[in-house]
Amino acid sequence: MFKSIFKTNSAKKADVEAQIADVLTQYQAGHLAQYISLETKKNDPQQVKSLTMPFNLAELTNHLKSHFSQLTITQEPQLASLNKAHQNKLAQIKHVVAIASGKGGVGKSTTTVNIARCLRAQGAKVGVLDADIYGPSIPLMFGLQGEQPDTYDGKIMQPLKTAEGIICNSIGFLVDPDDAAIWRGPMASRALQQLFNETQWGELDYLLIDLPPGTGDIQLTLTQSLPLSGALVVTTPQNIALADAKKAIAMFNKVDVSVLGLVENMSMHTCSQCGHIEPIFGRDGGKTLATQEGVKVLGHTPLDINIRETMDNGDGSGFNSAQFYNSYQAIALKLALELYLLAQARPASQSISITQVD
Repeated sequence: MFKSIFKTNSAKKADVEAQIADVLTQYQAGHLAQYISLETKKNDPQQVKSLTMPFNLAELTNHLKSHFSQLTITQEPQLASLNKAHQNKLAQIKHVVAIASGKGGVGKSTTTVNIARCLRAQGAKVGVLDADIYGPSIPLMFGLQGEQPDTYDGKIMQPLKTAEGIICNSIGFLVDPDDAAIWRGPMASRALQQLFNETQWGELDYLLIDLPPGTGDIQLTLTQSLPLSGALVVTTPQNIALADAKKAIAMFNKVDVSVLGLVENMSMHTCSQCGHIEPIFGRDGGKTLATQEGVKVLGHTPLDINIRETMDNGDGSGFNSAQFYNSYQAIALKLALELYLLAQARPASQSISITQVD
């Protein structure tokens, strides 16, 4: 998707650095450049011999390969950032992220799906667990409504796979979409644990868990019984949403789960007729909350009819070329960096083998 400015077999350091900066700038991710290491030739320090990425960055890798065909590109051995072990022997997962909100209707499931798509576009192995027991949206947003996971032994579920190659499981695959899940908290919590522990997730770089809104039984069950790297909190700029997002952050702090960042959804609306930009739900609410709570803002997403249509249609085929793609990709890259740094800092992290990308 990036236009080629020049193409050469020479890998001059200045040229490589310029191309890296050009790509990362498009995603507001220039800060990632400091984590990309260049190895130069001993007899010519201005000539790059190889390059090492901190984690999978397929779009940047492909861009560099199209310019510098002799450049060797590898990826660092990945460390897991999980805060505890888990019981699922059919899951080898490096990072598990709970995506939460204090209230419904702020775009949490939309954010989950689109971050998953962005991480997948970068070459990562991605899974989504829909833990919103009472209102599962993931089947619709991935275009998988009406489907059911297979099971080979009557117990372990084989997760469904989206057109993009994202694997997922949801209570929405297991109950009639026209029926309401009228379950008390303990029953819903057990269902969530089963969805995680009895699904053959396999090897994943990232598992995103779409939580229901609030700070009740399901959220507590997740934080206490399942492995987590951290949490991502989604809000809109308006005061009502911010008040509930603050409660979600407080909950994660109390149960000692790292809040990796805040996403401000529906930040701005751009009129399709005149181009006027208007903050319909308020301005800088997420930034103010993040400052108060000492967390990072990982990004902002627009209020855009095209996002709504993409989610309702469950078709991600045009996602990577959509105008809003860069907003979500910027968030996904910042989240990946937070998890990378967290894994480096946790002494219990263990190395997981990867495949060289060149």
